[in-house]
Amino acid sequence: MLVQHFIDRKAKQLAFYMRSYWQDELPYAELECFLWDTFEEWSQVKNPQSQAYSHKERIFWHVLHQTHYWEEPLIRNDDCIKTQLLMCILCLEGQGLCPLDVVGIRP
Repeated sequence: MLVQHFIDRKAKQLAFYMRSYWQDELPYAELECFLWDTFEEWSQVKNPQSQAYSHKERIFWHVLHQTHYWEEPLIRNDDCIKTQLLMCILCLEGQGLCPLDVVGIRP
């Protein structure tokens, strides 16, 4: 599978899961399960190091890592963290500008 195909497919899912979580339609445990499943699926992508990063991919990995890093109450309630993640989600959905200061990296 190509990196871009993986990112395009998983970015839609990530945006859906994040929005559902923020709207209290999804428990944090389900969001966390999605994150771990995504990391596992990524391990099956062949030769990712030979494929260039896109802005979308950098944003995708940033959101994934930040969501995994911050504790659940901060993701939901910290205005700074939530605003940054929401801006990234909007970009992944094609509705917002690409934040240039976000540098997500592949696991």
